[in-house]
Amino acid sequence: MATKPAGQSPDLSTPMADPPQTEPATHTVLMRLREMIVTGQIPPETRLRAEGLATELAVSRTPIRSALAVLSAEGLVDYGINRGYTVRAVTIGDVFDSIEVRAGLEGQAARMSVELGWEASALDRLAELVRQGRAILDRGEWSEKAEIDWYELNHAFHRSIHHASQNKVLRNAIRMTLIYPVFGDPARLCPSVAAAVPLRLRQVATTTPEHLLSSQGDHERLLDAIRREDSAEAGRIMTDHVLATKRRLHAIATRR
Repeated sequence: MATKPAGQSPDLSTPMADPPQTEPATHTVLMRLREMIVTGQIPPETRLRAEGLATELAVSRTPIRSALAVLSAEGLVDYGINRGYTVRAVTIGDVFDSIEVRAGLEGQAARMSVELGWEASALDRLAELVRQGRAILDRGEWSEKAEIDWYELNHAFHRSIHHASQNKVLRNAIRMTLIYPVFGDPARLCPSVAAAVPLRLRQVATTTPEHLLSSQGDHERLLDAIRREDSAEAGRIMTDHVLATKRRLHAIATRR
């Protein structure tokens, strides 16, 4: 396994945080507002006033304004000189398009991470995330908490690979494609998707969902490819892994 120069290893201590261009308070506010928008807690066409949001989230207006600027760049809100920031309606087509773009970017990140080489400590951490994900699925019982716990590990797994690519531009581009929930099943939590999904498929399952068993298997195969230093295989697995979400959502949205 290739080693990186001293001081060049990616910071994986907070893999779920946004890139560090903004102050720490903005990271938390940005993630909270993004999740509120994509899950419909803040409906489309809602005008976003910094003062009201600052009161609701118990923060100052500075991180709110910074977060709104990022959300505008991501396309989740629109900005007008006379109207300020307004939540944009996200369609199921937008979600599918974002997954397509993300698949290519994440495949590139996986490939680059292998080509650059993983440090032993970072690879051990990746393996531990995979192990914890498997442990959750192997319990055989499912719940909303289990879903949240697994998706948090899933997000950390992907973020670890993004950081290992050592390409901030690529990480930022990937972040801007996440216009659907990352801490749960978009078939349940993303209104633009859920509206096209039969009600029975929007319930939390009582047994481990098949699509998560498949996703976990992808994580394990990807970890193996990284360990074998097979960059092409790592990129292929990651691209197909991300596209699997689109295939599943499209299938259940047209199954009525």
